[in-house]
Amino acid sequence: MTPSRRQPGLAYKVYELLSSMRFAIGLLTIIAIASVIGTVLKQNEPYPNYAFEFGQFWFTAFEWLGLYDVYHSGWFLTILAFLVVSTSLCIVRNGPGFLREMKSFREKASDTSLELMKHSTLVAGEVDREAAGRYLTAQGFRLRPGEREDGWVLAGKKGTANKLGYFFAHIALVVICIGGLMDGNLPLKLGELFGTVVPETRDLPQSQIPAHSRLGSGNLSFRGNVTIGESRSADVVFLNSGKGYLVQELPFIVTLKKFHVDYYSNGMPKLFASDIVVTDKATGKETAATVKVNHPLVVDGVAIYQASFGDGGSPLEFKAWNLAAPQAQPVKLEGTSLATQPLRVNGQSYALEFGELRVFNIEEMGGKPQSASRSLAERMHDAREVKQEKNLKNLGPSITFKLRDAQGQATEFQHYMAPFQEEGASYLVAGMRSQVSEPFQYLRLPLDADQSLATFMRLRSALLDPSLYDEIARRTGARARAGNAISAQMQGEFENSVKWILARFAQGGFVALEKFLDERVPKEKRAEVAQTYVKILQGTVPDVMAVANARAGLPPLPSDKATYRFLLDGLVATSALNDYRAPLFLQLEGFQQVQASGLQLTRSPGKTLVYLGSLMLVIGIILMFYIREVRIWIRVRNGETRLALTSNRHNRDLDADFARHAKALQQLVRGA
Repeated sequence: MTPSRRQPGLAYKVYELLSSMRFAIGLLTIIAIASVIGTVLKQNEPYPNYAFEFGQFWFTAFEWLGLYDVYHSGWFLTILAFLVVSTSLCIVRNGPGFLREMKSFREKASDTSLELMKHSTLVAGEVDREAAGRYLTAQGFRLRPGEREDGWVLAGKKGTANKLGYFFAHIALVVICIGGLMDGNLPLKLGELFGTVVPETRDLPQSQIPAHSRLGSGNLSFRGNVTIGESRSADVVFLNSGKGYLVQELPFIVTLKKFHVDYYSNGMPKLFASDIVVTDKATGKETAATVKVNHPLVVDGVAIYQASFGDGGSPLEFKAWNLAAPQAQPVKLEGTSLATQPLRVNGQSYALEFGELRVFNIEEMGGKPQSASRSLAERMHDAREVKQEKNLKNLGPSITFKLRDAQGQATEFQHYMAPFQEEGASYLVAGMRSQVSEPFQYLRLPLDADQSLATFMRLRSALLDPSLYDEIARRTGARARAGNAISAQMQGEFENSVKWILARFAQGGFVALEKFLDERVPKEKRAEVAQTYVKILQGTVPDVMAVANARAGLPPLPSDKATYRFLLDGLVATSALNDYRAPLFLQLEGFQQVQASGLQLTRSPGKTLVYLGSLMLVIGIILMFYIREVRIWIRVRNGETRLALTSNRHNRDLDADFARHAKALQQLVRGA
């Protein structure tokens, strides 16, 4: 009977799979693909950024795959762990054989195997053993002699360090993966998996964040950011974690003493650095240093990098113009950037949410002048779009803020402090948008000779005040009659037209006039009627300004080209303000800049292991690819000498070496 062979058990099959080369190569392939994704797709961004970029469907798919934080995802860390196990088992499985191979000289190789080698030759005569040994030693071979019943053999080898490359490369892979597991913070991932660590999704003050969303200072690995204003301190950093965040406690307190920034002429930052003091919580030891880009400070294993800079909460001063009561004088309003304060205007409650104060701005602004010859259609287009063609300008300091009503609806604004100069005229620039995904739409409010909005606001107040229309129409009609533009019989009708156009303009600016043209005037006559409206408005606006100044007890403006341009710009700005979704216009009057430094703090205990593993990998590759293992045999028996040569890599150098050794052997046999 033939005995049945015992089938291997499950444990052995698992061992065979984990220690096999194909399993390790499969894991390495998946890691390579994941690394490509992690390089192409920006990692660890806030989730709303991804949702906006990819849309809801792909955002959900990528979130499920964990592609937003590939290197810290559970599946990536699991693959690293399996790769550590697989490579370690591979070393355990194949390492002893490699060690035996490195120690062996194969001096007992059979004559048949030597004869069948590709590089093998037989020479008549017996070589002297001592002479052969001296020759092979001079060629760099280590030798081991062997005695046979019918003669002797001399076995030599060199380049066995090639086998060490195997150990270096495989051990390097294990070391790198262990470093990756350490920096991937496997304990934190296990805590999130079992519910002991829960990311916080609410917008809470740091002191109110619950304990399950806080990480102790002994956390193995982290990478977080914190923004610190001048003369302020921080002892925690915030870590993005899916749809929420975690608070990482630091073993020290970071205080920003002074922030430095220099700019190029094009507005790009040239240098920014932070003078910081790090105070150890346990000992009180202080470490002062200046942190620059690519020049971090390392304290207690935590590296502090200079990452960004911005506003640190600067006191602001505004002149608030009530747009619903244009005749009212502006009032002083104070605030602080990056803060929120209540605001009550015209009986309505709002939340005024200040954003970042930017002291230096290079913006693209429109370059088309507001000339008097522009058509009504062009002016109406400007009033709707509230933006101009692109033109590079330095607009100086700016402040962004949101005005949120009682229903939670918010409109974002960006106001500039310094006047914008164009062809001798000055403007105050303000941007507006209702959604973050939209670009800002800019309007320009004309400034008077004193660089003030007061004259424009008086003009706008008169344009919107029906009680002044009779006086305005009377003045305009009298000037038209004096210039023989109209007859005495037409003066009354002309004045009525002036009042009607002013009333229609007050309802919605150029858009209201356009709407009337579309609804009441035949298409073929719209251009002609529109041109008439433009001429009437152009002729009326000086009288509007004169009446406004007379009501304020001020002298009339001079009748020159600059004044006329100012008045036409005032018409366009008054129309554009109908789309300005705020009851107030906040004119930035002054500020006291408080700068803030954006620091990134990282603890990467696995970094050293990764560096060590990378060095070992380089050494292993050099040993495997640049060192060739060569074995040689000289076998003497029955008056003949056989030379055999083999190597782990066959190339032309091996052929040349064999020919050289064969020629030398023939000379040694002859006694040369």
